[in-house]
Amino acid sequence: MKKFFATSSIATLFLSTFVINALAADAKLPDPGYPGGTAIVHVIKNIAEQRLGLEIDMVQASSMPVIWKAMDSGKGDIDVWPDVWMPNQKSLVDEYVNEKGTVNLGSKPYQALNGICVTKMTSEKYGIKSVYDLINPTNAKLFDTDGNGKGELWIGPKGWMSTNVEKVRARDYGYGEVFDLQVMEEAAAMAQLGAAVTRDDPFVFYCYAPHHIFKLYDLVVLEEPAHDPEKFKVVQPSDSSDWYNESHVSSAWGETLVYISYSKSLEKRAPQFAKFLDNMALDSDMVSAWTYEVGINKRDPLEFANQWVKDNPEIVNQWLGF
Repeated sequence: MKKFFATSSIATLFLSTFVINALAADAKLPDPGYPGGTAIVHVIKNIAEQRLGLEIDMVQASSMPVIWKAMDSGKGDIDVWPDVWMPNQKSLVDEYVNEKGTVNLGSKPYQALNGICVTKMTSEKYGIKSVYDLINPTNAKLFDTDGNGKGELWIGPKGWMSTNVEKVRARDYGYGEVFDLQVMEEAAAMAQLGAAVTRDDPFVFYCYAPHHIFKLYDLVVLEEPAHDPEKFKVVQPSDSSDWYNESHVSSAWGETLVYISYSKSLEKRAPQFAKFLDNMALDSDMVSAWTYEVGINKRDPLEFANQWVKDNPEIVNQWLGF
């Protein structure tokens, strides 16, 4: 009798494992929870499923170290990150692409923007045109909404590597002394921007493009010294516990390129998918338009992706190599 139950247990375990493997997705994509990233991963999912016949699962994930570690493992927990900003994520690219070789970057990046922005009204009415104009305590008080004598400047959410860079830039340019640097989710910061525009209040924040806000509002990117590699030394928390003191940033960001990245394990697990990801060529205008549809027009990401893919067969065919 004992032998019968043991054999049955083994059979049950084998059958369960077979069923789980049979139902396993071919790949998993992370939904980062912000419009641009959400739109991109849904377009990728649609093409992979409708054109390549793959099964794609979605998981909620926004932490860069977690996402890259998952791609590094090659176990299929997360297989793609479609929003690799360079040099923002340089330390992760150095570790997983250049050193370990477990993650690939797509071959067709597009140009993007990092900077500090104010509304056009803020620039024209108060003469805020340069990052150095923010150092003036009188100017900083223009952005004070809580009455503590300091302005507020959103530098990004927790988990973005650019947030760490902007914290250092604020210190080294000097305006960190007269501003409270706000770290919060992007949706909350963009709501504050919208409210400031409605009230004609001054507003200053870390900005990047592609982004729908450049279509939605009149914005001015503040002037700053041209990028100088000698004045742009970035150490991330993953590199050193003393990253803040070891970093020095007192020039503009250099050329910013955005890549699609994917686990190298896809080359064997789903080679057609890996080839498509390597060949997918986005551009700033395209991603800005997608972001506007999902973030402002509140299109359902799945419905939006289905329609976009249906309306743009030639672009999709190019990405697929047809």
